[in-house]
Amino acid sequence: MTRPARTRRAAVAALVGALGLLAACTPGSENAAAPPPADRAIRTDVAALGPVTLTVWDQEVRGGQNEQMERLNAAFHERYPNITIKRDSRSFDDLATTLRLALSGDDAPDVVQANNGRADMGAFVTAGELLPLAPWAKAYGWDQRYPDSVRQYVSYTPDGKVFGEGEVYGLPQVGEVVGVYYNPAELQRLGIAVPATWEDFEAALAAVKAAGATPLQLGNVEGWPALHVFGTVQDQLVPAEQITDLAFGRKGASWTTPENTQAAQKVADWARAGYFNEGVNGLDDNQAWQAFSRGESVFFIGGTWYAADLEAAMGQNVRFMPPPPPAGRPVSATGGTGLPFAITSASDAPDAAAAYLDFITSPDAMKVLTETGNLPVVDTAAQTPPAGLSQDVFAAFATVADNGQLLPYLDYATPTMGDTMGAALQDLLGGSQPPDAALSTVQADYAAFVEKNG
Repeated sequence: MTRPARTRRAAVAALVGALGLLAACTPGSENAAAPPPADRAIRTDVAALGPVTLTVWDQEVRGGQNEQMERLNAAFHERYPNITIKRDSRSFDDLATTLRLALSGDDAPDVVQANNGRADMGAFVTAGELLPLAPWAKAYGWDQRYPDSVRQYVSYTPDGKVFGEGEVYGLPQVGEVVGVYYNPAELQRLGIAVPATWEDFEAALAAVKAAGATPLQLGNVEGWPALHVFGTVQDQLVPAEQITDLAFGRKGASWTTPENTQAAQKVADWARAGYFNEGVNGLDDNQAWQAFSRGESVFFIGGTWYAADLEAAMGQNVRFMPPPPPAGRPVSATGGTGLPFAITSASDAPDAAAAYLDFITSPDAMKVLTETGNLPVVDTAAQTPPAGLSQDVFAAFATVADNGQLLPYLDYATPTMGDTMGAALQDLLGGSQPPDAALSTVQADYAAFVEKNG
């Protein structure tokens, strides 16, 4: 999510090719909480484990997300009646707030969804609070299940310093791409064609505004939603390799380049032109997508995780597309995996936890995700989504991952980038900081982290 910054936080090429899970296990860091060695005896006979209660924390609270978890948990218990799932489901923001304290406490859950970024999964890896999954990969064939490309989104070196390399610490269920939701009935009423290029999209924003309607809905009280708006603009204006280097916190990259400044200026121009609803920094994310669902704007920039709820609310009056690219450029969008499920080092039933991870990411699970309006991270091409919004989402993901550029979430860059960039973009949208000042704030956070990270 980011996914939400998730919040966030790829399933076919750069996403669907990224969980070519699990090569050899490397040793844990010095402060790691005794991760199991690569040659430990793995028990996959779940029935032989005896009665086990697995405490699972997830953030799958929206309609279709919650439905798939309920169905899969019930099916898991039916197959393995000796395993009881004690589920604790909370919002993305609530989970992020409470998980750090829970993992360092005496009563940590067995399985958690942890944001892929440095502030969450990276910090938990550094503290030795998550188990590397290599010991179970061979037993369950996860290296065959997941293509090589998503690995970067769930991998860290055991010291937590390098994101995108090393051990795999989590298994995601869903793929994500940030794109443009639109209301076709409103476009038709206003006599505006569905945009085919970035130039068309900006012209459509201007035309909607000129007609007295609201072009874009945004709720940014949390800060992270604006990262997806900025990222969408940035993806059209900044070379993909620059964005990738920035998002993974690599040395030598800079947020204050002319291209990034152009992207920040574009967001500021949209705000000044009145393309967003009033009071974006006082509206939260849920209020924003719900306002779009009521027809209060024509477009909404957001991730595929909104699809199930928007389709339930709007039926055929909502469609989705990847950000239309500038003429002559490939389609580019922010995306990655949904929050991966990880096994905590405190779990006293890691084999049962691994069986659970295997079950909820299996080919059969991917069918359940499709049926509930979610986007599977694997076996995507094998699914048959229903016509309408789900079909749009699957097609958009495939278009970006197979034929375009799927780019990482920006909050991955540093442990504090979500907060830093969120605040800077709030100031940019509110007009209290110009683009160069907002990006200088972001660059200061980035430079300090890169220097310290070695």
